[in-house]
Amino acid sequence: MTDEAFSGLEEKIAYRFRDKKLLRQALTHSSYANEMKINKFENYERLEFLGDAVLELVSSDFLFRDRRETAEGELTKLRASMVCEPALAYCAREFGLEQFILLGRGEEATGGRDRDSIVSDVMEALIGAIYLDGGLEDASAFIHQFILSDLENKQLFYDAKTILQELVQQENAGVLHYELVKEEGPQHDKIFEVEAYVGEKKVGEGSGHSKKAAQQQAAYRAILARREW
Repeated sequence: MTDEAFSGLEEKIAYRFRDKKLLRQALTHSSYANEMKINKFENYERLEFLGDAVLELVSSDFLFRDRRETAEGELTKLRASMVCEPALAYCAREFGLEQFILLGRGEEATGGRDRDSIVSDVMEALIGAIYLDGGLEDASAFIHQFILSDLENKQLFYDAKTILQELVQQENAGVLHYELVKEEGPQHDKIFEVEAYVGEKKVGEGSGHSKKAAQQQAAYRAILARREW
C-alpha cells in the first residue's frame, strides 16, 4: 500500500502527517513486517507503547477537570473503561481504522482485521504517531474528537452488560440471561447472534465476532428499549 493510499485515513481523522513514515509504522502489524522483511522495530508496537501513555495522560486530565465531584477510585474505574480494548476498538471502527491496517496474509486470513486486540493496539499506535509528528496538542485534539466525544453514550455501550444487570436487580424484574441463537461463518470469521432475556421476555438482541461482543450489543439495545419491557 502506497503512502498516498493512506490519505483517506488522514481525511477521516482531519490530520495530515508531516512524516508519512510514522503513519505507515502505526498501521504496520508485526505479521506484515515479518512477511515483507521489514525491520522489527518498524511495526506499530513501540508507537503503541508511547500512545498508551499519551492516552492515559490526556484522558486523566479530561476526567480530572470534567468530573470535579468524582472520587479518585471512581475516576480510575471510569478511565479504565474508556481506554480498555473493546472501547478503543469501538472508537477506531467509527472512522474505519481497521481498513488501513497492514496485515500479513496469515493474520488477514484468520480474521485479524476484526480482532479488538489488534484494532485497539493500532489506535494507540496512531495516537503515538500523531504525538511524535505534531506534539501533545494535536494528539490531545485527536483523543478528544474520537475517544472522549459523546462519552455518555459510549459509556453506556461499554458498560451495557453491567448496567443492564443492575437495572434488572433494582426492579426485581426477573433473571437476566443470554441465549446464543445463531452462529455462522468460517472458523476464523464467525458471526454470533445473541438474544437477551429477562425471565421469559426477550429484551434485546445483538451480533458480533465473539459471544461477548454480541451479548454487549444485546444488553445495549435492551437498555435503549427499557420502557418497552
